[in-house]
Amino acid sequence: MFTVYAIITVIAILANAGIAIADFLRAEFILANSAEVGLPPTWLPWLAALKAAGAAGLLLGLVGVPVIGVAAATGLVLFFIGAIAAHIRARVYDNIAFPGGYLALAAASLVLAVAQ
Repeated sequence: MFTVYAIITVIAILANAGIAIADFLRAEFILANSAEVGLPPTWLPWLAALKAAGAAGLLLGLVGVPVIGVAAATGLVLFFIGAIAAHIRARVYDNIAFPGGYLALAAASLVLAVAQ
């Protein structure tokens, strides 16, 4: 069971760290998506920081601080529920699979971390 937890969590860490970097760098696709859902560009660094903190917390959970890993996974689940809500509110469904995928990774990490 630990192997599955480790694999899923590493994927979640890499995904969230990668998208946080894209947010910090204000990648064109990030700016376009943010505008489409009505997110002010000034929020990007704050949201990137939350994603990066979530990735760091997942890493801490993986290397031996399980309570931090559970807290980070919980935070990421809530974060991506909010992202999906923003897509629904703005009626932007063409790319809702992206926050859905991140939500699935965070939820799987959470379930597997709790099961450890």
